[in-house]
Amino acid sequence: MRILIVEDETNLAEALAQVLRKHHYSVDLAHDGEEGLDHALSGIYDLVLLDIMLPERDGISALRALRAEGVATPVILLTAKGETADKIAGLDTGADDYIAKPFDTGELLARIRAALRRKGEVLPEEGLRFGDIELSPQTLKLSCGGKELKLILKESELLELLMTRRAAVTSKEQIIEKLWGFDSDAEPNNVEVYVSFLRKKLAFLKAKARIATIRGVGYVLEEGT
Repeated sequence: MRILIVEDETNLAEALAQVLRKHHYSVDLAHDGEEGLDHALSGIYDLVLLDIMLPERDGISALRALRAEGVATPVILLTAKGETADKIAGLDTGADDYIAKPFDTGELLARIRAALRRKGEVLPEEGLRFGDIELSPQTLKLSCGGKELKLILKESELLELLMTRRAAVTSKEQIIEKLWGFDSDAEPNNVEVYVSFLRKKLAFLKAKARIATIRGVGYVLEEGT
């Protein structure tokens, strides 16, 4: 899952990113409201952590513009302010939650999981199942028929994306945006390499589930027989 942190305190933003990456979230950073809004409008994020006091455009204004464009990505507001009025303003604008600085990272992680549950996402620690395979994004372990092996992070992210989209075909462009970010220099052959890696690991586990290529369109996960 990919999370956007919009925070102008660079040390805090980097510290948060480190914590989230340790828990196997992909993270992008933006340090002002305009940049954050531009990133968030791409629609590739599963959740946004948005500071209220930002240069260029404040968090409430950015959130209002995001919702006006119909982007329903869950947003948790981060702020040094703890007054009730600020909480009300944020929630009324379309925020999903609000946490005041300084905060405990364990509480923030719990709030992220709760926001994703409300969105309807299957959370990493609960595991993902498709056909005869099971993936734990939290531990990066892929299992089938009593056997398991550990994936590298990009393999896990790719398989997670295909599993959550189920019968929907996912294009290489969508995979690049989701796994590397919309302004990434990643190329289609990067996707092909990781698809190849995953296919070999599914074969090693003798899984019936397989990654099918839809020529000219993209990839889809099939249960197989």
